[in-house]
Amino acid sequence: MAAVRATFSLGRVAGIRVGVHWSVLVIFGVILVGLAEGGFREAHPDRPVWQYWAASAVTAAVFLLSLLAHELSHALVARRNGVSVDGITLWLLGGLARLRNEAATPGAELRIAGVGPLVSLVLGGLFAVAAGLLAGLSDAGLAVGALAWLAAINILLAIFNALPAAPLDGGRLLRAIVWWKTGSPLRATAVATAAGRVLGWLLVGIGVYLVLFGAVFSGIWLVIIGWFVIAMATAEGGQARLRELLGGIPVSDAMTPDPVTVPAASTVREFLADPRLRYRHSAFPVVDDGDTAVGLVTLKDADAVTEPERASRTVADVMVPVDELPTPRPDDPLARLVPELQAGSVHRALVLEGGRLAGIVTSSDISRVTSWLMSSSAWRRRAM
Repeated sequence: MAAVRATFSLGRVAGIRVGVHWSVLVIFGVILVGLAEGGFREAHPDRPVWQYWAASAVTAAVFLLSLLAHELSHALVARRNGVSVDGITLWLLGGLARLRNEAATPGAELRIAGVGPLVSLVLGGLFAVAAGLLAGLSDAGLAVGALAWLAAINILLAIFNALPAAPLDGGRLLRAIVWWKTGSPLRATAVATAAGRVLGWLLVGIGVYLVLFGAVFSGIWLVIIGWFVIAMATAEGGQARLRELLGGIPVSDAMTPDPVTVPAASTVREFLADPRLRYRHSAFPVVDDGDTAVGLVTLKDADAVTEPERASRTVADVMVPVDELPTPRPDDPLARLVPELQAGSVHRALVLEGGRLAGIVTSSDISRVTSWLMSSSAWRRRAM
């Protein structure tokens, strides 16, 4: 999920970054054509063609806003329960609230997971009530049809998301319950991800059955959703095993200490022209005049600045600010840092000690430590 990156940004809602992946156009197009050429036209014949397309476009847009409300509820409740939120992205299969770290308790996990289906259910009820209120008007057929469709799709979304299988919200609820009963978040994740794989293969099987019996579009869509559920459940299981592997390992064991830094006041041209910086790494911590870490600059972001602007724009203009980066202490658990690195846009963390930059950790550093642990005799004995 972390790999789904926004193609363009919609700004911030309640302080949370919201983006849209290009694949959302597929959802919008499917709903637009399906309603304009199918559902609306069949239910309300003899209307001007433009009315079908206008009503379908508005319905598709409101549905995407419903998805945003669902994910925004997760993000807001997560933030209230001490979980950092990297942002929200709408994409092909719905929405994704990217959380930088995990819930600290089963109760927090329960609240974060449960609010999404609840919001979808409430929205479905509100759309149903609105459809009922407009049903008595003689010329409101299309509006009633649109509201009824939105009510049904939101209620279906709530029911589907409540299924007890990762990575769905119901899988998070199942994980919270098993965690509360057993005291083991790892065992809880194993149960939820196993249920997710079962559900995924069931959806794939139903999809193949539908394709064989003529419902090609619905069948292919179910196969895609099922495959997505299998892939994400498997990924979550792998992440849980990784956290177990890294248990007891501090951040200091993975970090590169005293990394090369870049002054925030340097111009982009100076930064790119310094071979000492350009060829050693692909990203560098940025410090102010007092040697306090203020962000991270990547060669990719610096290269994106046009040649005429490089002499006037500073590194501070193109860096990722420090408040958008994970900033663990050297003695923090490395396992806790893993989901933050995966959720972040640059997959790097600045290690701070008393406000001073102590080191930097990358995804490659995590892989190096993991490989060492997997090959060590101490880990093999532990795994047995």
